[in-house]
Amino acid sequence: MFRFALLLPLALLFASAGGFAQDSALNQKEQAPAASSGAAAPQPASEPVASAEADLAKSEWKAAQAKLEPWLAAHPADSRALFDMGYAADAQNRIDDAEGFYRRAVEADPQSFLAHLSLGLLLARQNKLSDARSELAAATSLDPGDAGPAVKARAWRALAQIDRNSDATEASNDLLEALKLSPETPDDTLLAANLADQAGEYAAAETAYRRVLAKNPKSALANAGLAHLLIVRKLYPEAEALVRAALEQTPDDPALTAQLAAVLAAQDKAEALPLIQKLHDAHPSDPDITRMLAELLAEAGDPAGSDLLYVGLLAASPNDPSLLIDHGQNLTRQLKFVPAFAAFDKATRLDPANADGWSGLAFAASRTNQPSITLHALTMRSKYLPEVPSTYFLWATAYDTLHQKAAAASYYHHFLDSSAGKFPDQEWQARQRIKLLENKQ
Repeated sequence: MFRFALLLPLALLFASAGGFAQDSALNQKEQAPAASSGAAAPQPASEPVASAEADLAKSEWKAAQAKLEPWLAAHPADSRALFDMGYAADAQNRIDDAEGFYRRAVEADPQSFLAHLSLGLLLARQNKLSDARSELAAATSLDPGDAGPAVKARAWRALAQIDRNSDATEASNDLLEALKLSPETPDDTLLAANLADQAGEYAAAETAYRRVLAKNPKSALANAGLAHLLIVRKLYPEAEALVRAALEQTPDDPALTAQLAAVLAAQDKAEALPLIQKLHDAHPSDPDITRMLAELLAEAGDPAGSDLLYVGLLAASPNDPSLLIDHGQNLTRQLKFVPAFAAFDKATRLDPANADGWSGLAFAASRTNQPSITLHALTMRSKYLPEVPSTYFLWATAYDTLHQKAAAASYYHHFLDSSAGKFPDQEWQARQRIKLLENKQ
């Protein structure tokens, strides 16, 4: 059965495409009010700065810059002028220049709300989230002045976006602070739904997603989120119907397409593989889509084709334990036990709590005649998972190889008690070994 470990991260990847620049609270065009509003800094504007701000209000960036440059040459600590220069540079996508001017504005006036806010939003768009968070947190502690509470709410919303992947509780608190200052938006509802989903509060998440869809049935993000909840609850037919209906509205949406492939795979429908292959053709560099395709190929009985994809993924992430385990499983299916052993060994060193890694290592060690390592791997696995017939058999054969007769016979008995006729060849072997072992004792 196809696993869904990648489904939610994949959906979120597409849902947040463009990062902070896509969020309405963080959009370049809305990132701060025009400097001419008078909220850029507390000091009154000089005539050259006021004139430059009039240009900024008309989006005449270069004209404003031409007026601000000579003024700043004579007044390098004018926080308001520095902010205006940063704002003009930001509007022209001169990111490094904008960051430099915003930082200088903050240094000149640490109480400048808009300088902290704009610098934080700029850093967030560059994925410098730690620094961005510091600036945005500073903005939330300051008086927004003429900018007003709605602009301060942007800082709280930006903090919520940053915190969502590291501290869902903190992100929820950030969002609540934003809602104290401005009305709830559809983006707020989506974020609240996602945070509830992350926390396992599926009923609250579903309610929020359905609220968004009631107002906007075409919302790809809400449809993807609701579909994820249905998948988590294994309501596959309902999830399939929802995703198919959503794809009629946005047929090329990659998150919804990936979800449809996953839902079809969960129902063992052959349509899943060509669907994800088509998606991979459209997004060949996307690691999450590549991983989904690799998993489907393995499930479809093509370990060699699957492993070509895993090898490519490991080239970019050589220390990813889950990739190493999937790679090792494909090698095992191809009877390449020596490289499989190496993959599982590395995976268990990187992630000693991964039971799948220990399972793979135990089997590969058995096939490469390393019974002591088989026993160690089985011991580690038993900390996380119960025994099954196959592990009982591995215990037995490892002890048998080491000539520990009593332990081997005991585990052969455990294997026969649990196998219930499902493994006839191994059951025959176990019976024969028990006769020999017990007769020789």
